[in-house]
Amino acid sequence: MNTAQKIHASTQKFTEIVDFVDNMVVLEGGSACLIIEITASNFALLSKREQDSRIFSYASLLNSLSFPIQILIRNKRIDITSYLKDLDEAIKVTKNEQLQAYIGYYRDFVQEMVTVNVVLNKSFYIVIPFSALEMGIAGSKATQASPKNKSQQGSLPEGAAKNLQSKADSVLSQLQKFAVSARVLEREDLVKLFYDIYNNGQTIEVEQIDPSVGAAIVTGGTKA
Repeated sequence: MNTAQKIHASTQKFTEIVDFVDNMVVLEGGSACLIIEITASNFALLSKREQDSRIFSYASLLNSLSFPIQILIRNKRIDITSYLKDLDEAIKVTKNEQLQAYIGYYRDFVQEMVTVNVVLNKSFYIVIPFSALEMGIAGSKATQASPKNKSQQGSLPEGAAKNLQSKADSVLSQLQKFAVSARVLEREDLVKLFYDIYNNGQTIEVEQIDPSVGAAIVTGGTKA
């Protein structure tokens, strides 16, 4: 138990996440960020005209930026065990023998496909950062005056939220040209995302999220 607690404390420290406030990830040192989630589209299936439109829109997005962004593509292996169990159950309860056979063929096809190929779910994000240095000397002094582990919005310089929202609005307006849906992740979405990242694919439900994030992100190798 003591070993698990030590791992928990060490791992939690390296995340550099102080808290989640509204739609912001508050980091150590007076930094923060917003995360925009973007729906994926298959570029290869688009027509030549649509592909050119996406390329020009992407160039327009990059040329419009007056601040840094991070484009994150996350690949996550899909576990279809529960899906195969649902198909097995469907085979049992189906009375039509022909339909039962079709479901069985489909189940075998899916199982063979995931055995031969790795099935991945791709998620796309744009991370918009904020640094206390952007607010000048006043912002830097405000950060130094705040307690190191203060877990609230007050640990950020005044105007940080407005600064991030302005950047997000600029990026979202450019993303509209891509004909894809995009949204800024809210607090509950952020907790779920980072919990999944730091706990090897384990998920957490909304009702399980503690108002204080102290032990919500890293479980230190123990099952949540």
